Amino acid sequence: MSEHNPGQPPLPDTTADEDSLCDASPSGPSRRQFLQTAAGTGLALAAPLLAEPGALAAQNPAPAAPRTAPGAVPVTLKINGTDHALALEPRVTLLDALREYAGMTGTKKGCDHGQCGACTVHVEGRRINSCLTLAIMHQGQAITTIEGLAEGDNLHPMQSAFIAHDGFQCGYCTPGQIMSATALVAEGHAKTDAEIKDSMSGNICRCGAYPNILAAVKDVMGQKGGVSKAQSDDNHANRDGKIASAARKEADHASV
Repeated sequence: MSEHNPGQPPLPDTTADEDSLCDASPSGPSRRQFLQTAAGTGLALAAPLLAEPGALAAQNPAPAAPRTAPGAVPVTLKINGTDHALALEPRVTLLDALREYAGMTGTKKGCDHGQCGACTVHVEGRRINSCLTLAIMHQGQAITTIEGLAEGDNLHPMQSAFIAHDGFQCGYCTPGQIMSATALVAEGHAKTDAEIKDSMSGNICRCGAYPNILAAVKDVMGQKGGVSKAQSDDNHANRDGKIASAARKEADHASV
């Protein structure tokens, strides 16, 4: 068994053979000396913490509570029919307010310059690029995001059409595409393929799913009583035929 010098911490038990080997070491400190030194150093380092129960907590303070940004003002946004009371700096865009403060992450940040359409939402029924407008400007207005289109488990017809026609690939631009397409149908201006493409030109799909997106929009337009391209072509042909017939009659009257 190893000896214990007064004033030193007790050492682990060692055998007689281990003691003789340590004592016979030709150079350097013995094992006993090393253990005594290590134990003393450990106690010296731990003494301040053992003496002061609150010392450890002082060295690792709890994280500070999040602070309100300087200049923040109370802003209430009506999003998908629910009022959200937020504290925002006046410079915060509607896109950042939706994503970072209201938790509506379905609205995507793409270019952040109003060029890709990924951030499209509805404000008072009109589609806008939420990255180009300030949140504080839309207090009291009805804001609709992609999360607000479905009714419970029932998808909006445009959402169902995009699924049926594979109107997406990576899906990043899809929320903006759907929000823009639903507004297009509600506006009622686009009737032909060319008009639909022109009205959707502000929404970019890097994956190139445009033919499928067009098919989805036309599907919903048909459900809403819109006309297909074939019907539109027939209407144009009938109109042109009537114009030609009226011209012939006018010519006949003029020749009499």
